[in-house]
Amino acid sequence: MKILLPTDAFPPVSGGSGWSSYELARGLRSRGHVVLVVQPRPGTASGVREKTYDGLRVLEFGAPAPAIPYVRNVFKNEKLYADLDVFLADLIEREQIDLVHGQHVMTCVPSVTAAKRRHIPAVCTVRDYWPVCYWSDLIHTTEGLALCPRCSAGMMTRCVRPHAKALWPAALPMIPYMRGNLRRKQRGIGDADAIVAVSSTIADDLRARSREIAAARVEVIPNPVDVQALRETAATTPAPIHGPYAVYLGKLAPNKGTAGLVRIIERAELDWPVLIAGDGPEREAIASDAARSTRDIRMLGWVNQRDAAALLAHASILIFPSRGPESLSRVLIEASALGVPIAAMHTGGTGDIIVDEQTGLLSTTPEELADDVKRLRGDAELRTRLGTAARTHAESRFDAPVVVARIERLYLELVKGRA
Repeated sequence: MKILLPTDAFPPVSGGSGWSSYELARGLRSRGHVVLVVQPRPGTASGVREKTYDGLRVLEFGAPAPAIPYVRNVFKNEKLYADLDVFLADLIEREQIDLVHGQHVMTCVPSVTAAKRRHIPAVCTVRDYWPVCYWSDLIHTTEGLALCPRCSAGMMTRCVRPHAKALWPAALPMIPYMRGNLRRKQRGIGDADAIVAVSSTIADDLRARSREIAAARVEVIPNPVDVQALRETAATTPAPIHGPYAVYLGKLAPNKGTAGLVRIIERAELDWPVLIAGDGPEREAIASDAARSTRDIRMLGWVNQRDAAALLAHASILIFPSRGPESLSRVLIEASALGVPIAAMHTGGTGDIIVDEQTGLLSTTPEELADDVKRLRGDAELRTRLGTAARTHAESRFDAPVVVARIERLYLELVKGRA
């Protein structure tokens, strides 16, 4: 088949969603399909620029986007949707595309509308809560672990505050636009031939929060990870420090629970070095907490994919304090594939990756998480048992060949159904 893969992010510079799109593209190519990648680049000059990455054709779609809150979002959503729809529809006809698979918030809706115009199947992957939450995270307050129950005007009035901070009263007039934006997204992806939710929790929440999505076909298929390549990279990369250490790897942001990371380390009485790798809005506050702590906490900043694999591979414990809702954490999958013992908060799709007491330890409060970290620190046999089971679980469920084969079967079914 000729498959068009519009994606918000793509290597070499990308986060987990971009690497997941790459693993899908590479896996499909290895199975004999022709894959064409389109990546919108808001904030860049208009026009299409072609490049290659690992032999894959990538068309970068430039689009203006002013750096003004809310106005920028209109350019990255409504305006981009319209422009990208026209471009993708022409591309489908010119390249004789058989199926379109949109990968994220900027690309799913125009992928579906363009495919419909050309009468070919459309698939949309949802990796977080962008179809049902304007902020994509269901977080409406900086305190507590409770998530937004529903996206009403009243709840939006509350959720604007932690995002706009002191300027929140000025943001209130934007609520009608925000609600309309969500309705457009839900109607758009509701027209897809299939929606791929990366975890069972994402699938359940999407169905419960959107009538359009509840009426659509939703398949639960996880993100693919190239387990063999990950292990080979880790095996050829030296450990960052000598001796045992614990690690946190990821964005330093409210939804990741990192504000309480130093307190968790202190409560666990962890006497190993703790390496914190990542960047984000909470970095400065965490660094300040770490400087006041008596524990050995080291801030590494952002690390590239190779260094991240080395950090995970040689770690004795991965600490995962996310307050959620995690869709399906790539860090957890990679750590599992490398046999790293994990102590994690049980949020969102984390339960699809970790089976409590079998492939890791799950907790529901930061205090419980600290106790689990302390338990792992003191029990080498438990670390070995959990790590070994996690390796096997990751291979059977998340390895790229396994996941890509499932997606390929979905494609074939949809294409044959159209024929």
